[in-house]
Amino acid sequence: MTAPARHRRQVRLSRALGIPLTPKAEKYFERRPYPPGEHGRARRRNDSDYSVRLKEKQRLRAQYGIREVQMLNTYKEAKRLSGMTGENLVEMLEMRLDALVLRSGFARTIAQARQFVVHRHIMVDGQLVDRPSFRVKEGQMIHVKPRSAETDPFQVAAAGAHRDVLPAVPGYLKVELEALQSTLLRRPKRVEVPVTADVQLVVEHYSR
Repeated sequence: MTAPARHRRQVRLSRALGIPLTPKAEKYFERRPYPPGEHGRARRRNDSDYSVRLKEKQRLRAQYGIREVQMLNTYKEAKRLSGMTGENLVEMLEMRLDALVLRSGFARTIAQARQFVVHRHIMVDGQLVDRPSFRVKEGQMIHVKPRSAETDPFQVAAAGAHRDVLPAVPGYLKVELEALQSTLLRRPKRVEVPVTADVQLVVEHYSR
């Protein structure tokens, strides 16, 4: 998929889900804050309970850019843990390597963060990791490979260029942006995670 086609897809998906998924999509979303299609502006009938829950699940999944099977497997794992399943789900998604690369400001979007990981630019405690789904443990350090750190995309990131479009660094991360490294201090808490989702509706969707 070409970059323009990918961008159009993200804009359309953002409008369908009611949340901007990328900085560029946010600009389009501000101008057209209604679903795509010829009937997008029309008043919509009340959605069914099922469609409301489905949409909430899709919103959460889209913000992490993961496939349905990955989402479902994470939900099943979250359900087995003690505590509230919805909160466990978001916390586990947030501990993915690609999510933390984004939160650290090394990338501008979740797609770019995933690409950096897959292309072997990211290390965890000195070891190259090329799986975006890798779950970072408390106390582990994420950093850009030294050779990669010299390239333009990471020099731009180190200068703080992405901070204007990203949320503030959450309290569970210690970020040294100029050094292109960050540390997961502790397990994230749902209230700190900068994603838009009613996690109870997501749980209800999967437990139906």
